[in-house]
Amino acid sequence: MKGIMKNSEEIAEYSLLLPEFQQFIVSRGFVPQSKAPYFAWWVKRFEAFCADAQGEQNTRLNDFLGYLSSEKSTASWQMEQARQAVSIFLEHYLDSEVIVFKNTIEPVIGKKDEIINRARELIRVKHYAYSTERTYLSWIGKFFEYMTISRHKNKQIEVEDIKDFLTYLAVKRTVSSSTQNQAFNAVLFLFRDVLKIETGSVGKAVRAKRGLRMPVVLSIEEVKRLFEALEGRNRLLLQLLYGTGMRLMELVRLRVQDVDFESNKIFIRAGKGDKDRVTVLPIFIKDTLAGHLEQLKKIYDKDISLGYGEVYLPNALDRKYPNAAKEWRWQYVFGANNLSVDPRGGKVRRHHIGEKVVQSAMRNAVRKAGIIKHATVHTLRHSFATHLLQKGVNIREIQELLGHKNVETTMIYTHVMRNMSNAPQSPLDELYCRD
Repeated sequence: MKGIMKNSEEIAEYSLLLPEFQQFIVSRGFVPQSKAPYFAWWVKRFEAFCADAQGEQNTRLNDFLGYLSSEKSTASWQMEQARQAVSIFLEHYLDSEVIVFKNTIEPVIGKKDEIINRARELIRVKHYAYSTERTYLSWIGKFFEYMTISRHKNKQIEVEDIKDFLTYLAVKRTVSSSTQNQAFNAVLFLFRDVLKIETGSVGKAVRAKRGLRMPVVLSIEEVKRLFEALEGRNRLLLQLLYGTGMRLMELVRLRVQDVDFESNKIFIRAGKGDKDRVTVLPIFIKDTLAGHLEQLKKIYDKDISLGYGEVYLPNALDRKYPNAAKEWRWQYVFGANNLSVDPRGGKVRRHHIGEKVVQSAMRNAVRKAGIIKHATVHTLRHSFATHLLQKGVNIREIQELLGHKNVETTMIYTHVMRNMSNAPQSPLDELYCRD
């Protein structure tokens, strides 16, 4: 690396130096492609100079330029070119957290923060839930952190690195199969949707297989004890979950217009898989729910009088119907106790209650009722399906009420409700019966 390059033969020799740096400066418009090898060569000389001298790279630029000026063969324009190359390297390339993704056509280059912001924008364009946004961005950030630790900073990231990341989660972090698949979905979204990089067989094959798990189901007596340990809104929340088979997020996102008191139906909008469905409104809680809505209407009227009363509308309906966000029918059945600032739009709104409110109510009620089963909010959905099967309701009808895509998913409850009275007698019992 001694001396100054003087002809095309010499530059061709160094055309492959620091390829990621060359791709970076060309993609960002710092220099044309024809000059990129020269800039890379100056950076390579600078790195060699810093290796021989003492001190940090970012404090050695002046010393490096002084060293070059001492060489009589260095022209003034070459000094300027060297200064530009090293300045770009120090101020933009090293500090940019640049990431290079290897692609079959050409590498995709970008800053970590820029890529994450692009992912956030695309998630919102696709109208994904805010919880999905937080989860995806978190896993994408963890993927970048893993690549920074496990690989050299400037090494290209390849599709095959997805496998390495998932292996790391399973072996080193010992995460569950569902968590591993959640991480995979996020990283797959990054490659396919954000970066437009085809994942090939990796995107089809890398999935953690989860074994068959029997869901926890409460007996009818346990459900009664659970409700006896509750009161007020918390009891209504859990009774709705058990009485309708709704998922947790379907409950908290329920709107006033989705409750049909006349036909005893509840309409679930954009449930799992972005599908609508109808489930039953339990007659037992109709009066309680109606009373709850009356109290909610008073809070809504007060919000309106103070200039608030607006709620979030899905799929940009607020642009199509500007006044709909303040209409009573769009209000959440279970609105939050306080107004809050929407993290996406910055508007002050009354959002729905958080899922943790329901989870905490369930956890406290289980403990108070003395139930030793690992019962969660989702256990009420399992209990809803199992108890309907025990009453002879058709499995296909239960599938529709639950919103399952395939009946095979619903069939798990047939195993749960198996009448153990018809099971074979234990050999231990038979042994002592002989006596």
